[in-house]
Amino acid sequence: MLNRVVLVGRLTKDPELRYTPTGVAVANFTLAVNRAFTNQQGEREADFINCVIWRKPAENVANFLKKGSLAGVDGRIQTRSYDNNQGQRVYVTEVMAESVQFLEPKNANAGGGQQYQSQGGNNFGGPSGDRGYGQQQQNQNQNQNQNQKRSNFNDDPFANDGTPIDISDDDLPF
Repeated sequence: MLNRVVLVGRLTKDPELRYTPTGVAVANFTLAVNRAFTNQQGEREADFINCVIWRKPAENVANFLKKGSLAGVDGRIQTRSYDNNQGQRVYVTEVMAESVQFLEPKNANAGGGQQYQSQGGNNFGGPSGDRGYGQQQQNQNQNQNQNQKRSNFNDDPFANDGTPIDISDDDLPF
């Protein structure tokens, strides 16, 4: 059986960070994901998808993402239910994020996408730890150092500077 979700969208509001009684961080956020088609009025609609992420990645999401941030989420669908104050059964479907990628730099001088990934599971349905986080952080720092050598992300090395670009057919990938 397969339960896999990959989403790219913008946060509709700042992430909400909370802690369980045992001190485990959990962040909730909603992604607005555009549909691939338009409605009868020619407008593009969006789906608003609730997401949850646990532990250290939850803290990072809360610290670095805000309303309007572009994010990529990889995870799984999970459904839960509870009884509300009126005694009615309420069903909730949400994405349990296993990794979140920050798809926009925090500012124009920051490095590119950053990824925080969770592994394992616990009885809350969330990740059990942040093993592997140190290596990801090291890779992220290396990427930022490489990107800082550029003067500007918008610099186009192939922009027309008035001289022809000489590329042999052997150098083309097609």
